[in-house]
Amino acid sequence: VFLGNGPSGICLSYLLSGYVPYFKRDSLHPHPILQRKLEEAQDVSILDQDLEYLSEGLEGRSHSPVALLFDTLQRPDTDFGGTAESVLSWWHETDRAVPHLVLGRNAPGGAWHSIEGSMVTLSRGEWMGLPDLPFKDWLKQKRRGLRNNRATAEDIAQYYQHYVMKKGLQKNFRCGTVVTSVRKVSAESISNHAQKDLQENSDSLWNFNEKSTEVFQVDGFFKTVKGDKEPFSIYAQNVVLATGTYDSPTWLGVKGENLSYVHHQLSALEEAVKNNSIGIMSDPVLIVGAGLTAADAILFAHHCNIPVIHVFRRRVSDPGLIFNQLPKMMYPEYHKVHQMMKEQSAACAGPYECYVSLPEHHVLSFGKDKKCIFQDKNGYQKVYKISMALVLTGSNPNLSFLPNNGIDLAMDSDQPVNPKRNPIDVDPFTYECTQEKGLYALGPLAGDNFVRFVQGGALAVASSLLKKANKNPP
Repeated sequence: VFLGNGPSGICLSYLLSGYVPYFKRDSLHPHPILQRKLEEAQDVSILDQDLEYLSEGLEGRSHSPVALLFDTLQRPDTDFGGTAESVLSWWHETDRAVPHLVLGRNAPGGAWHSIEGSMVTLSRGEWMGLPDLPFKDWLKQKRRGLRNNRATAEDIAQYYQHYVMKKGLQKNFRCGTVVTSVRKVSAESISNHAQKDLQENSDSLWNFNEKSTEVFQVDGFFKTVKGDKEPFSIYAQNVVLATGTYDSPTWLGVKGENLSYVHHQLSALEEAVKNNSIGIMSDPVLIVGAGLTAADAILFAHHCNIPVIHVFRRRVSDPGLIFNQLPKMMYPEYHKVHQMMKEQSAACAGPYECYVSLPEHHVLSFGKDKKCIFQDKNGYQKVYKISMALVLTGSNPNLSFLPNNGIDLAMDSDQPVNPKRNPIDVDPFTYECTQEKGLYALGPLAGDNFVRFVQGGALAVASSLLKKANKNPP
């Protein structure tokens, strides 16, 4: 059972549906050592090879060796602007399929359905693609090209849905499901009825076998068309966590943050503009944060001529600021926001109307009268009257369905799981949780935050589950 039907869950479903990658004969990988290793076992699928051996010595923009491996097999020289074809060929070997269920709240594509459709992705469009169906080929069928090599969120959400249909994976997907609990139970305690269900298919990975004394019980409910909630319980020997991090926006923890004009999602601004509750003549919108979501909010407000006060804790020149890590040519709009942050501080009026930047400030409180108090690094305070506030300082995964919110699974088991600072502790070559055998974590939960790199985790999980199910050829 996989929890989450975003890119990680879709990719893993593809790999467990009998689609097997092999090194394409006569293809040449630009990495000579990897090429030599691939030639050593041309007839053995990548899933059945030693992933640690293959990925040894690879370098790139991810800390995960398997993520770098799968990425470079699919897009050999993409980081150098090259367009070399994938060195993989995919074979559909139905006898190697492993029965599985993918549970998700939305349609396949996960959080991509919750993002404003016209938003342009940070990553290049071709990096958003899944195995054996290049994103740009799909776009060409729609007679569309990539703007600046980048894609819109709406395109990506549609592509992921199309991918599931095209690859025949829809039978494994259950959308409109909410999981409320995942816990280990002893196999003896399961009712005979459930045991029979588990035993009905002897090939099943979820097959109740003699060796297994414990299984996972996954509880939750389906949302029916009528809006009713139908409860379910599923038993599985392996559970994959692929729920991403979009669930719970981070709060500042200051007074008045729960007032109705303080929001934690960009969609609140879009909604307010749509229903005309905010406009050119309104008091400024306060945007808190210095990441890409905050930048998207600033661009959106700027486009609508809505005045903005922008508050963030870091210095504008801080190398840790995402804007200082993005190439200007590829990200002109984010570079523009960075310019505004630099040139338009409250201390000196700059060329951009309707925008004030307050670097190295933080919010002290939100008042009922919509007056907001800020403090700078020297302890000086400022008061601004605002129309609405958007606190966009990141988000955390919601793992409330796990015992102790999943904290025991994290690298630092005293702190909540956080994709950037404290991911779930997994084995780098199987993505199985080090603290709980049979439980796997993928994507941002395991520290892989880009679509191009979550797929290596799916490769590692598929390889591990196939070994467990004895679906590997000798």
